[in-house]
Amino acid sequence: MDAFTTHSGRAVPLRRSDVDTDQIIPSDWLKRVERTGFGAGLFSEWREDPDFVLNAPVHAGASILVAGENFGTGSSREHAVWALTDFGFRAVVSERFADIFRSNSLKGGLLPVQLSGDEVESLMRLVEADPAVEVTVDLVARQVRAGDLVASFPLDDFTRWRLMEGLDDIGLTLTQEQDISAYEASRPSRLPSTTPTA
Repeated sequence: MDAFTTHSGRAVPLRRSDVDTDQIIPSDWLKRVERTGFGAGLFSEWREDPDFVLNAPVHAGASILVAGENFGTGSSREHAVWALTDFGFRAVVSERFADIFRSNSLKGGLLPVQLSGDEVESLMRLVEADPAVEVTVDLVARQVRAGDLVASFPLDDFTRWRLMEGLDDIGLTLTQEQDISAYEASRPSRLPSTTPTA
């Protein structure tokens, strides 16, 4: 996955709370076998409404989603994260995230930024007043900055480090590749091994 240190871009204000994963990516999109192409299905039922915020030309190319509280509830589908990242989002800002969605996001390179309700509302109003305002999500400083708003968000050190290094679970395992290979080379040949035999 791509490393995340600091990202600046425009934001989309999604004034909806309790957005579940079936609304993020409806189940009829789950038949795909690839991890790409899900962006076309992002909020697909809502996007049928011409007035849906994501359809507004002023938000085209936005890379930060500002949502109501309790974002990502429902089933544990990773496809919700894949749809958001495939569409171009690098971060989602909300007052609260469903635990499984938050975990899937952090493993998939999408930064879930948790701010207080007042801070989310301030950011939402700022973006609604000026869709071109630049929003910066700074993982190094653990801050969101836009206009006069400077808001800090929590994230544990290990997860922060993984995101900044661009390490998903497989990448994290591969940092130990030399030790794994040395261990496999020293195992008796009668035992199962991941090393191909000649």
